[in-house]
Amino acid sequence: MDNRKGATACVVAVCMWVIIMFREAVDATELGRTGFPPGFIFGTASASYQYEGGAREGGRGPSIWDTFSHIPGNVIDGSNGDVAADEYHRYKEDVKLMKDMGMDAYRFSISWSRILPYGSLKGGINKDGVAYYNNLINELLKHDIQPFVTLFHFDLPQVLEDEYAGFLSQNIVKDFAAYSEVCFREFGDRVKHWITLNEPYAYASSGYDTGSLAPGHHSNPGTEPYIVAHNLLLSHAAAVSLYKTKYQAVQKGSIGITLPASWILPYSNASSDHKAAQRAIDFMFGWFMDPITKGKYPSTMRKIVGARLPEFTDLESDMVKGSFDFLGLNYYTSLYGIHVSTPPNSMNTSYTLDSRANLTAERNGVLIGPVGGSSWLHVYPRGIKDLLNYIRSKYDNPPIFITENGIDEINNETLPLKDALNDTWRIDYHSEHLQFIHRAI
Repeated sequence: MDNRKGATACVVAVCMWVIIMFREAVDATELGRTGFPPGFIFGTASASYQYEGGAREGGRGPSIWDTFSHIPGNVIDGSNGDVAADEYHRYKEDVKLMKDMGMDAYRFSISWSRILPYGSLKGGINKDGVAYYNNLINELLKHDIQPFVTLFHFDLPQVLEDEYAGFLSQNIVKDFAAYSEVCFREFGDRVKHWITLNEPYAYASSGYDTGSLAPGHHSNPGTEPYIVAHNLLLSHAAAVSLYKTKYQAVQKGSIGITLPASWILPYSNASSDHKAAQRAIDFMFGWFMDPITKGKYPSTMRKIVGARLPEFTDLESDMVKGSFDFLGLNYYTSLYGIHVSTPPNSMNTSYTLDSRANLTAERNGVLIGPVGGSSWLHVYPRGIKDLLNYIRSKYDNPPIFITENGIDEINNETLPLKDALNDTWRIDYHSEHLQFIHRAI
């Protein structure tokens, strides 16, 4: 979710998924499933490259993650998604487990290159890929589990990266819209919740600044992340416009986008640190939330980034503004923001440096919360309440689906199964976050 220095773990487990739809007051003493209002859904989530496997089966074409993960050194333990959790072959078992756990919904992503192996319509639609997702969707519905479908979760078809550099080119907008339309047409009679993009922030920053995620660019960190983010937003808006004008009235579904956000607290009471914390939020969350609500980037970004930040035409601004029925929100952790007094050297610009805020999990020798298996993930449950209240206040109280929230741990292969299943670490994490979500409703 955040920028991650160095090599990247390929397979990440996403645990609890909860959805907020209503804002009625609820007695905070009733923290059980029935204590949440109607419309609050419990579910789980995955992503195609992280879970499906079957990388070379059923007519699927390669994605940039196939390429990236097979380059030695890019993934910490050398793992890849060739098999992953093998959902491609074991989806019926997975759905049964979800049903046994009492899940109401399952968020998964479609592999673009499984539907269009050559990235665009000119290469043809892969019928085997369409059949696989039809089978998965039908299996979910058979067990009364709602499918929530993400169209793009980082795994761009490699052919589009090779042909025109993927999201660095505006050519991607028409190809993404065409791919999206195939999905709307094939699955939209049963899928009632669509998510265009998962964490465009991570794709743009970690894929084109630090290079820690596919496609692994890091040679032009001061401009490429902004170009990619701009084209991601235009692609999102094009898909939403298509859905709303051609499919929504008949299929009666909704469409949105998933954005990540860490809650950033000021490191001290100094006004400079308060401003730094706000800049950090703007550069992560506002980078995408402002365009889809206001049709423009945050003023803090425009002031600092200047000409390196693309501008929307009037037509583009109108198309991007309001391009969502709901917001998907991924929250894992919180950090402190410290003002950086010296602007970055103009010859050494990067997205990471542009916010002029150092982020840290430690203040006066005390961590903001316990650390998970990933060094960037510190447990701070109150952050989700503060974040939800911030979004409610600043962005006119949009419907929110919490599409990711969870904690990992260091893998211990010697741990007996019975001890591994005594998972109080995650139980406590989710219980505490649900309590703070409850208070925010």
